[in-house]
Order: sequence, then structure tokens, then C-alpha cells
Amino acid sequence: MRSPAEAAFADRTLVVERARAGCREAFGELYAEYCAAVHRYVLSRTGSPALAEDLTSETFLRALRRIESFTWTGRDFGAWLLTIARNLVADHYRSGRYRFETVTEAPPEGSVEGPERDVLDAFGRAMLLAAVVDLGEEQRQCVELRFFAERTVAETATIMDRKSGAVKALQHRAVRSLARRLPADPRSAA
Repeated sequence: MRSPAEAAFADRTLVVERARAGCREAFGELYAEYCAAVHRYVLSRTGSPALAEDLTSETFLRALRRIESFTWTGRDFGAWLLTIARNLVADHYRSGRYRFETVTEAPPEGSVEGPERDVLDAFGRAMLLAAVVDLGEEQRQCVELRFFAERTVAETATIMDRKSGAVKALQHRAVRSLARRLPADPRSAA
């Protein structure tokens, strides 16, 4: 008898195979399952909701164009999508174009605490993202996958090609490092 995780993986495998055969509905199912995780991952890397939406869309467009070339390597289909997303983010920053972009967004409607709260929240997020970027490569990747892409320990271990215990230890060290780098209150650093 298969475990629920094995059954879910088998179901996902069938959906991927149908998508590889050209079934648009199957690709739509994959999009619905993985879109939020890819968006969170890209947003964590860019800090810009507008850019994250663009790069998430481009990730799925590239995946659709290349779905026939996808091969199972023992990793989840989502790992393939995150690899595409990671490459798009890297290409964006390598292009140098991002240096000339200024993204402005409307303040959220109904903001109870006003623009000061919005600025402080944005400042806190920017400090967190900067601290994450300063982590070592493995700790940064672990934090991005666990918290921004909301992957489980097992999924993160598979993507990083490590054991679950190693991912837990890596995550613990990364969180402790972030706690040392960040002030308890972002207003105190402003």
C-alpha cells in the first residue's frame, strides 16, 4: 500500500506526463499547484511584486515551451520550475537593466495605520531580504526554499540534494544568523 505522499507524487507524475503530451488542462493544473510557490520565491529574490509577477509569468511560459524536454531525475516538478525561475532572476540582474528600473506601486487601499506603517513594513522587508542575501549560499538557498517558496523540509532536502536532518540544521543556523543581524524593531535601525 502506498503512502499518501507516494500517491500524491504518482498523481503529479501523471499530470506532468499529460502536460508533456500536450494537454493544456494538465499544464493548467501544474500552474495552479506551483504558481504561488514560484511567485513567493521570485518575490523573495527581487523584492518587487511587479517584477515577481513578470518573472513568474515568464517562468511558466518557458516551462510550457520546454515541457517536452522535462525528464524525471527523482526531483519534484516544482524543483524544475524553481530552477527556471532562479535562472530568470539571475539573468535579470546580470542584464544590468534592473539598475535603471524604478518600480512604484500604489499604497494599499484601506491602510489603517497610514503611510508610516507602510514605509516601516517595506523597510523591515528590505532589511530582511538584504540579510538573507548576505547569508552563505547554502543557508540562503535553504531560507529561500523553506520560507519564501514554502517548501517542506523533505522537498528542500530533495532540491538541495541533502538529507532532511542536514536541512533542519542548516535552517536553524540560518535563522540564528538572521536573528543576530536584524534589529528587534526595524524602527530602531531607521
